[in-house]
Amino acid sequence: MWMSTFARFALPALQRGTSATACRALRACRRPGPAAAPLPACPTAAHARGQQTLGSASLPVAHHSVRHARALDEERLIEVEWEDGGHSLYPFTWLRDNCQCPRCTLQSAQARMLLLTDLDIHTGVDAVEVTNDNKVSIVWPDQHVSVFDTEWLKKRCFSPAARQAMQEELFLNERYYWDSTLRIPTADYQEVLQDDKAALAWLLALRRVGIVYLKGAPAEQGQVARLAERIGYLRLTFYGPTWQVQDKPDANNVAYTSGKLSQHTDYPALHFAPGVQFLHCINQAAQGGESEVVDGFHMAGLLQREEPEAFRLLSQLHVDFTDTGTDYCDFMLQSKKSIIDVDSEGRVVRVNYNNATRDSVLDAPLHQVQPFYRALRAYVDIMNRPENVVTYRMEPGDIVTFDNWRLLHGRRSYVSRPDRLRHLEGAYLDWDEVMSRLRILRKAVGEAL
Repeated sequence: MWMSTFARFALPALQRGTSATACRALRACRRPGPAAAPLPACPTAAHARGQQTLGSASLPVAHHSVRHARALDEERLIEVEWEDGGHSLYPFTWLRDNCQCPRCTLQSAQARMLLLTDLDIHTGVDAVEVTNDNKVSIVWPDQHVSVFDTEWLKKRCFSPAARQAMQEELFLNERYYWDSTLRIPTADYQEVLQDDKAALAWLLALRRVGIVYLKGAPAEQGQVARLAERIGYLRLTFYGPTWQVQDKPDANNVAYTSGKLSQHTDYPALHFAPGVQFLHCINQAAQGGESEVVDGFHMAGLLQREEPEAFRLLSQLHVDFTDTGTDYCDFMLQSKKSIIDVDSEGRVVRVNYNNATRDSVLDAPLHQVQPFYRALRAYVDIMNRPENVVTYRMEPGDIVTFDNWRLLHGRRSYVSRPDRLRHLEGAYLDWDEVMSRLRILRKAVGEAL
């Protein structure tokens, strides 16, 4: 079921990507002799084009054997030599801090019980050896013994390549950029609810590509809540655990009108905006109402290349957002965010933009006001280029799931009739819950094969 070209883009964490990348990186840990060839850069700018449907695959399990282990007392490091010729170095203090014995670690919770105040951060080592069952055993000066599984050690090698691979395995940070040529990855709603492989493929696609379409849900309220339960729980906001996108008199949100919605992320007025959004079509308008999405990370990259000063300003200036009204309860929100969030290495990690809730308050020096408008307009113009926008029309029973930190979504205006009143039900989740379920499913699927 579901095998196609999509596997090239969204499933590297299962088919070959995360595990194989980790294996390649770990093999590069401090080889003797000439330096190992550098790993290829993470394909964060890879483009996903053409037909995209979901596939499923297994998680390969690596096995590593230790040839030798010794203490380097002067450097205060344990050196492990692997059967494949690679070497890994582990600091004494880190090893003692992470002893896996029942006195130091609560195994049922995988939680450290050793108090930092009881840790000798200048500890030495009395003895180190490889056991008959291929584990690394360390005797500390107080005669406490720590025994480490070799797979556990290998994944935690301190080489740059191994650290990068481990972070990718934990967080799946690689992204696949796209433009108007993307055909949105599609899966079956009932399969996602019932089959772990299908659910895993869905969440991997959601993480890598940022948007997945589910078809075949009943055209009635409650389906986004069922889908959220497949992951964990819904994110409660001032609009309720779920919310109904319909024409409403005295609307407390522009989404509850029939007019055009420009490209935006939801809820930048919250300091911690929801990471994932579900929208379920219960009834579509008689005319219009087509949905539009753009890859905000890809657009930020284009802006950085075309107008670097605009990118710099949007990633540094903090903009005020506001949202006031009454729904699930009354609310009066204020937040300050950059339009484009970058991490310490300059990579885009979040987009915060909603023209409707961008406040009239602009906490910026006078000389930055006009440059800010020029920069924001440049970014919006890039997002509105036809070659960058994916347009689709939801029909009853369709659910679109997407990354609210990355994608900007909009809607064309529409006309409803009394017998064709447009109705979508929406819900939010946070990436913490989604990534938690993804890791659990990846482990379960791997163990079942």
